[in-house]
Amino acid sequence: MDERVREHATVLVDWSARIDAGDDVVVSVGPAAHDLGVAVLEVLGERGANPVIINAATELQSAYLDAREREFDEDPAHELALYRNADSVLLLGGGRNTAELADVPGETRQEYRRSRAGIREARMDTDWVSTQHPTRSLAQQAGMSYRAYQDFVYGAVLRDWEALAGEMDRLKDVLDDGSEVRLIKAETDLTMAIEGRTAVNSAASVAYDSHNLPSGEVFTAPYATEGTVLFDVPMTIDGRRVQDVRLTFEDGEVVDWSAAQGEAVVTETVETDAGARRLGELGIGMNRGIDRVTDNILFDEKMGETVHLALGRAYDATLPEGETGNQSAVHVDMITDTSEDARMLVDDEVVQRNGRFRWEDGFEDA
Repeated sequence: MDERVREHATVLVDWSARIDAGDDVVVSVGPAAHDLGVAVLEVLGERGANPVIINAATELQSAYLDAREREFDEDPAHELALYRNADSVLLLGGGRNTAELADVPGETRQEYRRSRAGIREARMDTDWVSTQHPTRSLAQQAGMSYRAYQDFVYGAVLRDWEALAGEMDRLKDVLDDGSEVRLIKAETDLTMAIEGRTAVNSAASVAYDSHNLPSGEVFTAPYATEGTVLFDVPMTIDGRRVQDVRLTFEDGEVVDWSAAQGEAVVTETVETDAGARRLGELGIGMNRGIDRVTDNILFDEKMGETVHLALGRAYDATLPEGETGNQSAVHVDMITDTSEDARMLVDDEVVQRNGRFRWEDGFEDA
């Protein structure tokens, strides 16, 4: 086994999930993430945790959804109990076919998501962390050789997370003190309110209210969104290619949308429920170890010189205690490139220009 797999598992268990002896842990393992699953279970055994292992093969989910002929039961009790009784959930992504769910009708996916709303909330109430094992299918999707893709993944995952957390704190402070964010670039002029929100320094650890490995972003929950945005970074959503998505917001809600490719996917997303037409997240990528688009949202949204916005559910960590943010059965991220002819302003002051932050070398010349 590649020693980096063991390092990945150790970072996930110790830094990201902060698992201790006696913790009850659900481990969801993709079929091509077997090696990472083995390494994670070894580390959990050494730490004295109590794991339950789930086979997360998308082929199994696809078979079930295709065969279902009646309405889905709402939040089946046995599945709900699993997550309500878990301390942590580790999601080890790694499938054989990234398009496995592409043939499942969109209406079926929507109904299934809505039927599992309580289960999803119970899972998100745990110290959950999602990560990705480098697989051949993902390397192919990224247009890379398997060896190069492995190097890419571990370059993004095996970082000095404490050092990056210190750097990202500078942007967190700016957003915490701000009232409004404006994003300006070609075909984009979007304004979002952030007053009263808390920005999350997403340093790949639940100790930072961060639930992805790799991470490397600062995010918050915007509201009162106005204007238009072009998402020019291509991506795959539910196994289907989506490119050049344009959204127009009025009074915080999507009122018009289009896409050069995959418009049906966007339509299915915004029509899931009322909350799917509103933003649940504004995220700014700061992980410069991710230096190329790979058509994998877990990595691409953290890339330096990008901004992503998510339609749907807002994360509680960004909200004042006792306040409920945007609710939805979906949380769908879309990315825009801010490396050229782009500005991000907070309260009318330029914080990022052409991908460079105002405290970075080269900002004035960007």
